[in-house]
Amino acid sequence: MGYALISKGDMMQTKIELFQELSQDENDRLYNISSLKEYKKGNIIFYEGEQPKKLKLLLDGIVKVYKSDSKGNEVIMHFFQPQTLIAETAHMQKINYPATAICETDCKLLEIDYVLFEKDFLRNPDISFKIIQSLSKKVKALQNVIKTNLTMNTFSRICKFIYENENHIDELSHRKIAAILNITPETLSRNLSTLKKDEIIVVNNRKIEILDKDRLSLLLT
Repeated sequence: MGYALISKGDMMQTKIELFQELSQDENDRLYNISSLKEYKKGNIIFYEGEQPKKLKLLLDGIVKVYKSDSKGNEVIMHFFQPQTLIAETAHMQKINYPATAICETDCKLLEIDYVLFEKDFLRNPDISFKIIQSLSKKVKALQNVIKTNLTMNTFSRICKFIYENENHIDELSHRKIAAILNITPETLSRNLSTLKKDEIIVVNNRKIEILDKDRLSLLLT
């Protein structure tokens, strides 16, 4: 599984919403037990059955988590987008990874030594409370996203996905985008045709490029 380790300077400049309640000293302690890594599209982050060692927080990109059935077929469990912890329950329940995680695009992950994280952070009531506060904000934000997606029509959801994933949209096939959005490829194609007709996007060799981001942003609601 190939990855590139990012420099300390880049890591310190990376905004991590989950830990925004931590003090500078606590952030420094977190840095000392963490590494920031870049994975290429198609890289495996972890395999089903592998013992977890690093708590993984997705900062950029899209990650697919899947299982393989008895016939070797892929069963997709979930697609993760930033900023999301991936399979943290495997650490907390002290079990092996129940599924495999693979990068659908180039990705950036913060990988934290979980043993030290549990010792230095989760067992410290003051720091643990701050993390709980951050997690609560994350849950609230997630609830807002779910609520928005439930009330948004398909066209708006597609526009929102393209707008928020501009840096990775050219790495995803139309079939993959449809799977992430839980719609059919035909539905995606019809809506992309509307956006092309209005000259908001262009599609070359099945790769989507935004032509007018301002107009696209007006279609997100």
